[in-house]
Amino acid sequence: MNNSNDQKPNNNQQRRFYFSRRRKVCKLCEEKIDEIDYKDVNLLKQFIRDRGRITPRRLTGTCTLHQKKLKRAIKRARMLALLPFMSDEIDKL
Repeated sequence: MNNSNDQKPNNNQQRRFYFSRRRKVCKLCEEKIDEIDYKDVNLLKQFIRDRGRITPRRLTGTCTLHQKKLKRAIKRARMLALLPFMSDEIDKL
């Protein structure tokens, strides 16, 4: 006994609407920065989160080459105490 009220949902009801995100562009490539200096703290701070972690490529949009150079420069700046390893804003437990 097939009931006439049991109908398949419309195609309009099943559709999911996806939006395309704009592709992130490497900020360093746009500004044509070839060498990243570990002493340029203002530039390096842009690629560090508030807790002191290095921001990943998928969030910043940097290319592979510049991300590797950033990582090396940030680690050198940390060793020379130009940048902190951790932030002081960590909540006390």
